[in-house]
Amino acid sequence: MPSWPVQDAKARFSEFLDACVADGPQVVTRRGVETAVLVPIERWRRLQAAARPSLKQLLMTDTARTETLTPERAKPRRRPGMPLR
Repeated sequence: MPSWPVQDAKARFSEFLDACVADGPQVVTRRGVETAVLVPIERWRRLQAAARPSLKQLLMTDTARTETLTPERAKPRRRPGMPLR
């Protein structure tokens, strides 16, 4: 992936954005350290969709955790002096 120092990415943002759309993801560096990535929106949406499993997928897995789907019920409270039934 091509990398851009943050100063160049800021100064030439339009070119930076065009490179992303034409050539794919572009890395931004700060003081030589990779800091961020600019990706085309189509790729971002695919990554987002792949990262979030659906409820059906979660429930169908071997390690489905259904105990957290419904909250625990509170204990009933009695008024003082009321007889037990």
